[in-house]
Amino acid sequence: MTELKILSLGRNNLKKIEKLEDVSGTLEQLWVSYNSISSLDGLSCLTNLTTLYCSNNLIKSFSELDKLKANEKLRDVLFIGNPMYAEVASKEEARIEILRQLPNLLKIDGEFVKPSELEAAQAPPSSE
Repeated sequence: MTELKILSLGRNNLKKIEKLEDVSGTLEQLWVSYNSISSLDGLSCLTNLTTLYCSNNLIKSFSELDKLKANEKLRDVLFIGNPMYAEVASKEEARIEILRQLPNLLKIDGEFVKPSELEAAQAPPSSE
């Protein structure tokens, strides 16, 4: 398993992400959608992670994405279906909030990042 590049653990009733140190240098894609994951702890060791599919879990806050800042190669994420989407009024606002935390992303929830979204994410948040 030391050369593992893709790990698919969707629909396994996982509650947390842990014990990935053995594949930390090789794992590029982690698929953990449709579980019961509420925290993004345990991912910072994955230095080559480019893809994280974590939709339909129990992540309640966009602040959890802060835990992914160490994953500098991360480019493609799926988070739709998590309770954190209730924090914002629209899917578009969710995408911008994700980009604020992870500005290097190229794809969010299956759609490429638009230049206008990146621009909106870099602008100071409005105080409405």
